[in-house]
Amino acid sequence: MVINLITFASNLQKKAIVNSSHEVLLTELEKYFTVNIVPYQDMEKIGRDEFSLLFIATGGVERLVSQFFSVLPRPVVLLADGAQNSLAAALEISAWLRARGVKSEILHGDLVEIVKRVFVLYNNFKAQRRLSGSRIGVMGAPASWLISSNVDYLLAKRRWGVEYVDISLDRVYDYYRQTTDDAVGEESAELASRALACREASAEDMVKAMRLYRAIKRVADEERLDALTLSCFKLLEAVGVTGCLALSLLNDEGIVAGCEGDLQSAFTMLAVKVLTGKPAFMGNPAMVSVRNNELVLSHCTIGLSQTEQYILRSHFETDQSIGIQGILPPGDVTVVKCGGECLDEYYLATGTLTENTNYINMCRTQVRVRLNSPVDYFLRNSLGNHHIMLRGNYEAMLDEFFQVNSCMRVS
Repeated sequence: MVINLITFASNLQKKAIVNSSHEVLLTELEKYFTVNIVPYQDMEKIGRDEFSLLFIATGGVERLVSQFFSVLPRPVVLLADGAQNSLAAALEISAWLRARGVKSEILHGDLVEIVKRVFVLYNNFKAQRRLSGSRIGVMGAPASWLISSNVDYLLAKRRWGVEYVDISLDRVYDYYRQTTDDAVGEESAELASRALACREASAEDMVKAMRLYRAIKRVADEERLDALTLSCFKLLEAVGVTGCLALSLLNDEGIVAGCEGDLQSAFTMLAVKVLTGKPAFMGNPAMVSVRNNELVLSHCTIGLSQTEQYILRSHFETDQSIGIQGILPPGDVTVVKCGGECLDEYYLATGTLTENTNYINMCRTQVRVRLNSPVDYFLRNSLGNHHIMLRGNYEAMLDEFFQVNSCMRVS
């Protein structure tokens, strides 16, 4: 891990004295990172994908930092150990930056805590860089019932650097028709053989769903997509096949894939994957119990890698084609959603997956989650329908990430 220390020091101080004053701090950092000392004059030579801190080495550099305001790395993180009046200068600089709407933070104090914080900031920075430039394919259009899940493409690109790409479903239909049953027969049989059971779904349904997967995967590869969201019900009307199996397999392969053309959920799933490395489950809050502080999340697709076992079913709403009933292990989970038209709000909670339910009147994969925060958020202040769940407790990591990007937490 490489970090650049963009160094600001007063001309009144001799370089040798400045370096010796911070020897303890620099030695500690060099135990964990490759540290590059970069004079502030060379700041513009640093690449946009390189992680940098402002090293306030002495006092008297406040105005000097302000002169480089336009090229300072964002967010601005000031490293100051207190020697040579460095902390006093950092405090003044930080206040000046905040008055101009720029987030800033001072790293100071216990060296172990400074190192821990640098690791967090480094991981956040790398996640932001991976997210920036990502392409989210919108195959078809958002479902008509998602009236509160729109995203302004331009504002999302300005805030996050992601690009939403509209893709006609006609390409998917063409590739689906070009894919023969024989081309996917062996793969379909292998997948069915690993299922705990096959209930409503037929072998013909399985082959058709696998052909659709191949078609969508081909479009995703051609468009260099990092994520996609699919107009599932339009597909079903046109070719009689649901996207549930295709989305499941795409998520397993690392291409984030969501349902119903939900733009906000596709972004949330992508952000989660980039930050944690974990795939996620996109679900409908189907039941909420304020008394027990629980909710049931359900949907007809989930990445098979997230399950302990899976059952091949039909799609719940239409009783057609393929749906997936995933059985997930109990344990800690995180529920998250990034919302708002410019993706500047988020909900975040942790809880425990206590049960895989099997209600006949909701989507096939169903999980009961007992939250650690009030579940009445869903009834009072929800950011919309779909929410994203991933296994494990990632509250601190995700909260830090969204806060750094100036998002407002909703509860």
